[in-house]
Amino acid sequence: MLDTLLHYLRTPLLVLSGTPITTLTLLAALGIVVVARIAAAIIGRTVERVLDARGLDKGLRHSVGKITRYVVITIGVFVALGTIGVDTSAIMAGGAVLLVGIGFGLQKLAENFISGLLLLIERPVRRGDFIDVGGVLGTVEDIGLRATRVMSRDGVAVIVPNSNLISGVVINQTVPTSHRRIWIKVGVAYGTDLSLVAKVLVELAQSDPGVTNDPAPPEVRCQEFGDSSIQLALVAWIHEAKDDLTISSRLRFAIDKAFREHSIEMPFPQRVVHTKAA
Repeated sequence: MLDTLLHYLRTPLLVLSGTPITTLTLLAALGIVVVARIAAAIIGRTVERVLDARGLDKGLRHSVGKITRYVVITIGVFVALGTIGVDTSAIMAGGAVLLVGIGFGLQKLAENFISGLLLLIERPVRRGDFIDVGGVLGTVEDIGLRATRVMSRDGVAVIVPNSNLISGVVINQTVPTSHRRIWIKVGVAYGTDLSLVAKVLVELAQSDPGVTNDPAPPEVRCQEFGDSSIQLALVAWIHEAKDDLTISSRLRFAIDKAFREHSIEMPFPQRVVHTKAA
């Protein structure tokens, strides 16, 4: 029974470049690819751990680990093709021709592919960065060879083509620092003690755990004398740019409460309408 099975497995299906292709060689090639994928995952994780032990940032660890996985898988595929008798040198020559064809026929795909390699090597945008690309604000979850996945504030995964990150305008709010300055605008009535208002606003900002004194402590600026109010702005730096909406909302609630306690009036626009009898 075993001899019969081996006979069928070793029976040539076809001959390629002088090498007989059998079911056994096909299974061996498939096994090499599977082992290469497993080895790529293990080696990639090992490389990331080594880089982590050396204190490198997670963006660089992710990029090097992913490139390592691609290299190992590519080597495994070439070894598998060589096992079944495929001339790998011919594949490489054909690959060069294919790249030329891609350059003409699939320019966008090639552009995204090359942009993905540039992102992994140059790292203008890294995994974990909080970015603004095309009006979408979110955290970079994964950088692939064709597209990058960005998780928006609302928990929606946005797929951004890599070429947009290379050729478009991208605001990276994590590099060189994750700190960001926020502006909380508020109007007070004419005749209000502005020094008291400024003191209250600064104390509220300094008491918030998300506000930092680096690179500058909170301050209050007088922006203009409006029609119905004096326009002030509380300017403060926060630790994490992605928390700007949460901290701004928290400060506005605190300002409303503090103004009520100190009898500070926030006026609303008023209009006086005079009617004339016909």
